[in-house]
Amino acid sequence: MELNGVNQHVMLCNGKSCTKNGADEVTEAIRNEIKSLGLAQKIHTTKTLCNGQCKRGPTVIAYPEGVWYKHMTADSGRQLVQRLQKEEQLDEHISYTHNGTSFHPYNDQGE
Repeated sequence: MELNGVNQHVMLCNGKSCTKNGADEVTEAIRNEIKSLGLAQKIHTTKTLCNGQCKRGPTVIAYPEGVWYKHMTADSGRQLVQRLQKEEQLDEHISYTHNGTSFHPYNDQGE
């Protein structure tokens, strides 16, 4: 696959717990939204195995921002792609964000 022009990478957890909670639908929705918006040359997706956040799954991680999104649904997945297109974050789903050296968990209110 040619990755010239790709500036964002979305990692889609498809571990056992996330799959049980709808990761297949989230993955399909995100990939379809990328395609329908013509963003396939800018946003690359990768299905991963467990990312270790089973209680918060399905999870999605967006790079280069390093933002982790929790409890994703097909609808929030589509919204995420639309926000990524505008270089915005889907704040209500942030569970972890990178501070340069480590990850700091947010509480369920995103604080």
